[in-house]
Amino acid sequence: MRLELMKVWSVLPVVVLVACGKVPGGDKPVEELAQRKQAVLYVPPTPASGNIYDSTTYLGPVSLGSSVQTYFTQNPQYYSFKVTVPGTLAARFEVTHGGSSMYLDTGLLVYGPRNASGSYGSYPRTQDDNYGYGDLSKINAVSLTAGEYLVVVSSGSGSGKQFRLQTACLSGACPTPPPPGSDTAGIPLALSEQDLTAQLEATLEAGNDARDWTEGSLRRFDFAWPYASQPTLTQADAAVMDLQEYGAYAADDAIALSYSQAQAYLYTEFEPLHPQLLATYGNGSENVQVATRYHSYPVAPGASGWFRLFVILFPASKKVIVFEQTGYET
Repeated sequence: MRLELMKVWSVLPVVVLVACGKVPGGDKPVEELAQRKQAVLYVPPTPASGNIYDSTTYLGPVSLGSSVQTYFTQNPQYYSFKVTVPGTLAARFEVTHGGSSMYLDTGLLVYGPRNASGSYGSYPRTQDDNYGYGDLSKINAVSLTAGEYLVVVSSGSGSGKQFRLQTACLSGACPTPPPPGSDTAGIPLALSEQDLTAQLEATLEAGNDARDWTEGSLRRFDFAWPYASQPTLTQADAAVMDLQEYGAYAADDAIALSYSQAQAYLYTEFEPLHPQLLATYGNGSENVQVATRYHSYPVAPGASGWFRLFVILFPASKKVIVFEQTGYET
């Protein structure tokens, strides 16, 4: 099934248009769609896994304040897009009249936030059938907390028809894109910590139990990035250095590594994390980069401690993983 979805993805003309700020709101009042009673047509079937992602065709991430345009290829069909929210905010999602085929009937649903096991759940946080133009869908305002959400656009009879999904940030911790053509290298990353998966937690715990004199710490951060260019490793490293917990590494030089090179610096008991992190958070093609910092100092008479920090940037998936490993002379 996943291979079939990848084939569909490879032929779809998905174009993300980076656009700043709010979209025109029309003449209908702003409200919480979760409070509305309107039924949604063509809701994705609930999968046995309980994760609605498994009942959709995933087409990738969409940043708040941008849009994506593609077309349906069969009836019915459920397309999904990941939206990362950096903090509590109000957002709008709309299948717009402009960029959508005539006489298209859609449904629009938002699931999440994604939990530690990677599931978005099976019950929509909010939904709409035809609050938009004609039979198109529009969620005019919904309050979201920090995390990852799955936005689903569905249709029961849309095969061959095009649609355009527009996202907007109405209030709260909204990213503000610079003017077109501006340099984004100086824009700081706003990190939002999220839970690890249960598998990664178990692998880390096994590594920590392997020896008494080594210890590992693993954290995951997401960030909003509504810009055409990708963030840099320098920006990711600076964002982590701004976290108070890692101030001890500020005086150490950062060394840039490829993801494969970073494995050589891991203690043996933590090496299983290396492929799991890539499989869990990578998109399969992005250039994952690592910055590492190291220092050593005496921790007891005749004994030293070794401290190494890894800042791992997933630039397309918009994630920063921080791994710290320590060892002590015995």
